[in-house]
Amino acid sequence: MHFIEKEPGQKRIDFNDKLKSNKILRVPGAYNPLTAKLIEEIGYDAVYVSGAVMANDLGFPDIGLTTLQDVSTRSYLISRVTNLPTIVDIDTGFKSCTETIEIFEQFGITAVHLEDQIERKRCGHLDNKELISTKDMVNKIKQCVSAKKDKNFKIIARSDANGVEGIDKMIDRCKAYIDAGAEIIFPEALQNEKDFEKVRKELPCYLLANMTEFGKSKLFNYKELEELGYNIVIYPVTTQRLAMKNVEDGLRDIYANGHQNNIIDKMQTRKRLYELVDYEKYNSLDEKIYNFSTEGHD
Repeated sequence: MHFIEKEPGQKRIDFNDKLKSNKILRVPGAYNPLTAKLIEEIGYDAVYVSGAVMANDLGFPDIGLTTLQDVSTRSYLISRVTNLPTIVDIDTGFKSCTETIEIFEQFGITAVHLEDQIERKRCGHLDNKELISTKDMVNKIKQCVSAKKDKNFKIIARSDANGVEGIDKMIDRCKAYIDAGAEIIFPEALQNEKDFEKVRKELPCYLLANMTEFGKSKLFNYKELEELGYNIVIYPVTTQRLAMKNVEDGLRDIYANGHQNNIIDKMQTRKRLYELVDYEKYNSLDEKIYNFSTEGHD
């Protein structure tokens, strides 16, 4: 049993209402379910599941090697432990957009984003990406829209065209994606204020900004993005980068010194972990069930 109050449908309604608020939604990436619980506790608006993070966590580069089962299963495990809406990166749609949408909607996800790269895609902030045609992407979006059953399940169209064809052609593509039924546009790898302003001026829809570290985009404060007219900001790989840097440093320290004493203060305590996983609530529930069961069998 999980101490989650909100059904998937309610999470989607919440997300829809938040979008209408005209306040930017702050959405960190969760590389595992425990991180999703922390994101909720701190007060963020939603949880993001990055395709790159999923690939990296499995030990692969982000070049289209993960499967629908890989990403959908992990996304389900993450979304089920939080009352927050969950947005998932579905890369290029995993061969069948219809099947992909059906599974992610069934698994309780709130929104997904689909990109206009070829199947063997690359990270959005790398060079030498290849795109599918606007027509093919439009057909994919239409398939996604037709497959969903809940009107509040959001289809987000991501375009990687800025680094390939230039910003004007990217905007033309995005207009076609909106016409095809995408309610949110994710213009990937914009570089500066002028790029963000131009996209906002040209596209009449909700916009998602990607503030990934070590990429092509300037790292704006969320208030700056809100003033630029953006509706969602994601921090897709941040939590994984923080974790892996600390894990690597800690393992090297133990290897060099033979003990953990130098790094204890960098660790989450058992007490804090138990708070985050609601240990006492689960323990109390077990006791109630046990007591009830015992009384019923005197």
